[in-house]
Amino acid sequence: MPQVDVDGVRINYDVQGEGETLLLIPYTSADHACYAFQLPAYAEYFSCVAIDLPGSGESDTPPGPYSTECYADQVAAFLGAIGIEQAHVAGVSLGAAIAMHLGARHPGRVRSLSLHSGWDTSDPYLKTVVAQWRTLASSLPTVADVVIQGIFPWCFTPEMYVERPEFVDTLMDFVRGRPAQPADGFVAQLDAVVAHDANPVLAAIRAPTLITFGAHDLVCSTRFAGRLQGGITGSELVVFEHLSHAGLHEDPDAFNRATLDFLLRQRS
Repeated sequence: MPQVDVDGVRINYDVQGEGETLLLIPYTSADHACYAFQLPAYAEYFSCVAIDLPGSGESDTPPGPYSTECYADQVAAFLGAIGIEQAHVAGVSLGAAIAMHLGARHPGRVRSLSLHSGWDTSDPYLKTVVAQWRTLASSLPTVADVVIQGIFPWCFTPEMYVERPEFVDTLMDFVRGRPAQPADGFVAQLDAVVAHDANPVLAAIRAPTLITFGAHDLVCSTRFAGRLQGGITGSELVVFEHLSHAGLHEDPDAFNRATLDFLLRQRS
């Protein structure tokens, strides 16, 4: 898998498909493979570049602190390092938070934005949830255990656990099969989540933007939808009525249909 040096930090990434570039930014604790259910659909139309953020996957884990602004600058430099002048950009959760700053700080790099399960600024509820994850990180043996025991229940609907237990088991095995995230990288990403505040810069985003939420998401619920859509001029909003935080995994068919509809309309 290709890797590139960005200001002394080795960044790992994957490329699939042909066409205009679509950059895929993962969520907290995940590597590029979190888009496994999207790539078969997206790669039919786009050259999909899925990145391992510093601190996760097979990228380096530089010392903290991390922030969504600094991540955005690293991602912009990464695009330059691999020779991509401009890309469609999609991110989920932490990836969406990073993408907001990327669109505001480096508008020339962004052709379109797809912000999934995101938020403009961390509120007391989100901070309380993340504090639980931080506590688990100090008591469980691996980050994978934290994800499975502490984060999964916030990301999926109760119906999925009850009606599709085999699928839940498959996702657990998938998490355990990925490169282990260092605990310090995980905690530094949590710090970036808590400190995230893109509200002052949303108006600087000029790229066509899609915003999606799961109606059953508690962590990044539709309580953030009004501020995001109101702050980003001309943005579009899609709410998946049957999904939670990780709709891209729980119902990839519905997620891919809605997100591809937007992406295909943004191609040159």
